[in-house]
Amino acid sequence: MHSGKSLLFVCLFAVVAAPAFAGVFVTSPVNGSTSASAVHFVASASSPACAKGVAAMGIYTAPYVLAYQVNGSSLNTTLNMSPGKYNVVIQEWDNCGWSATTPIALTVGSTSLSAAPSSSTPTPAPTSGAKTFSNLQHSSGWTGYALLPPSFGICSSCSASGPQASWWWNPGQASPSLDGISTRAYYGGGTTTWGDILWNNHLIGDFSSQGLPDTGKTLVPALHNFTYDVYFWVGNTSDSQALEFDINQFFGGKSYIWGHECRIDGGHEWDTWNNNGGYWVPSGIPCNPVSNAWNHLTINVQRTSDGHLLFKTITLNGYTATLNRYDVPSSAPNWYGVTINYQQDSDQARTPYSVYLDKLTFQAW
Repeated sequence: MHSGKSLLFVCLFAVVAAPAFAGVFVTSPVNGSTSASAVHFVASASSPACAKGVAAMGIYTAPYVLAYQVNGSSLNTTLNMSPGKYNVVIQEWDNCGWSATTPIALTVGSTSLSAAPSSSTPTPAPTSGAKTFSNLQHSSGWTGYALLPPSFGICSSCSASGPQASWWWNPGQASPSLDGISTRAYYGGGTTTWGDILWNNHLIGDFSSQGLPDTGKTLVPALHNFTYDVYFWVGNTSDSQALEFDINQFFGGKSYIWGHECRIDGGHEWDTWNNNGGYWVPSGIPCNPVSNAWNHLTINVQRTSDGHLLFKTITLNGYTATLNRYDVPSSAPNWYGVTINYQQDSDQARTPYSVYLDKLTFQAW
């Protein structure tokens, strides 16, 4: 999986009433998307014909209703909006008297966060034949890779000792730990800004670390529901640009990637992966893990009977957000199996930091 920093969201370019090339460029929310009530707005503006630059930007949630305004050429804010359909306009004003706008069609749902799971497509209970893997953080089979800009593909020349990026995977940690066998996942800095570290484990199918090679290729296609449950501890969450938790299924020439990224320094919001477009989709759902404490995360997803990906719910520290976002698989002709990923992304300063993982449980049925 690529980093959230490397995958630029689809930008919406403005229809302007200003000199050529002036415009408002919106990265969140995506035009035509559905958001929870806490809507995360991220946009920037330019006005090259005005030597004095952009003076201010604002968000109109309805005609003549200026809900937010900020000085300068960028905005990054969250607005709490009532359920309904909106035609939001994001506008910039430059110091030469010109302005430009970008309209955003937005639907705000009635559910943001609840104290208990809430979904229009409830997750079925695991069947008697469910595959359950417990304490995976302490299991064998984890392989680490560096993902570096600009492509954020796996760096084949990188090693865990650096210099581009360094990392460690240290199981059997007694503290901090919930049971004496937590694992320390460490990004140690390096010479490359925005370097990310990905750890991957093949659970079922090819290269299985759990003794389930599925040589008859009957088990993997029969699995439709997946739960990724983990506790994680971070000393200072602001040291992390983002944390990523992925569930992956490959068979029949198709790739199903349920990627979930908690943007921390990147905006305190959950994103999910668009399989064919290859970019992150903002959810509007806040992600605010707690520093110096254990955080409990549970992710539920499904491969539907008609072959779609369904991102269902994210529960962080007892609060459940319902996504119910559908996606379509991409092509993967030579891959077979079920795998999971954990990834941590560096901030701009390449600040070293540790994340401790514990009680990592994965279920598939």
